[in-house]
Amino acid sequence: MLFEIVFLFLAGLFGGVLNSIAGGGSFITFPALIFVGIPPIVANATNTFASCAGYMSGTYAFRKELSQHKGGLLRIVIISLLGGASGAWLLLQTPEAVFRDAIPWLLLFATVLFIFGGQINTLLKNITKKHQHASAIGAVLLTVLLLAVSAYGGFFNAGLGIVVLSYLALAGFTNINTMNGLKLLISSTISLIAIVLFIYNDVIAWYQGVIVLSGTLVGGYVAADLSRKMPQKHVRRFVILASIATTVYFFYDIYLSSR
Repeated sequence: MLFEIVFLFLAGLFGGVLNSIAGGGSFITFPALIFVGIPPIVANATNTFASCAGYMSGTYAFRKELSQHKGGLLRIVIISLLGGASGAWLLLQTPEAVFRDAIPWLLLFATVLFIFGGQINTLLKNITKKHQHASAIGAVLLTVLLLAVSAYGGFFNAGLGIVVLSYLALAGFTNINTMNGLKLLISSTISLIAIVLFIYNDVIAWYQGVIVLSGTLVGGYVAADLSRKMPQKHVRRFVILASIATTVYFFYDIYLSSR
C-alpha cells in the first residue's frame, strides 16, 4: 500500500514536470497506473483526470504568454472542447481488448509526430510560399487538425502534449514559452470535457487518480518557471528517449511477452 502511494505520487510528480516543460508526462503516469493493476481503459481515463491538474496549474503559470494571444483563444477552446468530447465518447465505445492492442500504435504515432514535427512544419511553409491559395486552405486544414488532435487527446491522453506541440509547430508558432502555454491550455480544455464524460460513465479509479493528481499538480506548477531557463534541446532529447522506450516496452508487452 505504501509502495503504491509513493510510486504513483512520484510518477505524477515526474509526469507533471515533463508535461509543463516539453510534453510527454503521460508516458510516465499512464504506464504507472497500468503497473499497479488498473485496466487499460480505466487507466487511460484516470490518467486524463490526474494529468489535468498539472495542465491547469501550468496554464496559470503561463498566463502572461497566453495574454498575448487573446484574440484566438476562444476559437482554440471551442474546437478543443468539441474534439475532446468526441474522442472521449469514442473511447467509451471501444472494447477493452481493442484499446489494449491499439496502445503501442498510439504511442508510436505520438512519438513519430514529435520527432518529425519540425520537418513537417518546414515542408508546409514551403508549400504555402509556392501556392497563392495555400494559406487559406492551410487555415482550414489547421482547424481540422486541431479538431483531430483534440479527439486524439479525448481518446488517449498519453502523448497528448507531444501531439499538441506538433500541431502548434505546424500552425507556425516558434516561441517555446508561447507554445507551452497554448499546449497546456488546449490539454486542459480537452481533459476537462473528457473527464465530465468519464465521471458520468464511472470509469475513473479515484483513489489512484488522486495520488497521481497530487504529484502532477506540484510538478506542473514548479516546472513551468523552470522550463523558461532549461535548454529546450536537452529536454526534447530526453522526451524522445522516454517516448521511444515506452513505445518499445508496450509493443513487447502486448505483442511478444505473451507468446
